[in-house]
Amino acid sequence: MQQIRILIVEDHHVVRQGLVALLKTVPDMTVLAEARDGKEGVRLFNEHKPDVTVMDLRLPVMSGVEAITQIRAENPSARIIVLTTFDGDEDIYRALQAGARGYLLKDMFGEELMDAIRAVHAGRTRIPPAIAERLAERMGGPSLTSRELEVLRSIVSGRSNKEIGSDLGISEATVKTHINSILSKLGVTDRTQAATTALQRGIVHLP
Repeated sequence: MQQIRILIVEDHHVVRQGLVALLKTVPDMTVLAEARDGKEGVRLFNEHKPDVTVMDLRLPVMSGVEAITQIRAENPSARIIVLTTFDGDEDIYRALQAGARGYLLKDMFGEELMDAIRAVHAGRTRIPPAIAERLAERMGGPSLTSRELEVLRSIVSGRSNKEIGSDLGISEATVKTHINSILSKLGVTDRTQAATTALQRGIVHLP
């Protein structure tokens, strides 16, 4: 039986060891290597050229999205599954845009992971219906500009309009214009709702 060769990129030791132990019980799969951060994940991918990579999104040194982007830039046929706790539509969008072929949440059953690994190895994608629904919502909405994202991150950090203007080198009136655009695009009515929505959707993450 030909085995599917797997690289696991996960910074939490217990989760990583759990995945390795689970996949060791599957006859048609073998874990080649384990990485604890995104940069190590890129290095081990280039070293081992696995059939399928299972990767978390929130990783130290280099994020999952950055690692996926770098791996895919050098290896366009790389098959990567995101396995994460984050279900915000922006997280999903960024990961799939970077080139992930699957997106699973960590509360899924072991069988779902194995099925996803086999599907992605066979050249298919694996995105559960609930995740696909969130992605569809994200695709249908207007995107924030890079400047609006900077302003939104500052709002989440608790900065005032005056402080944001000073930080970004723009007038307070311009800050208000950006905030009005952000509220409209996010479908909310005030700064507090904007901050809450940004965190829920994964547009902005707390440090």
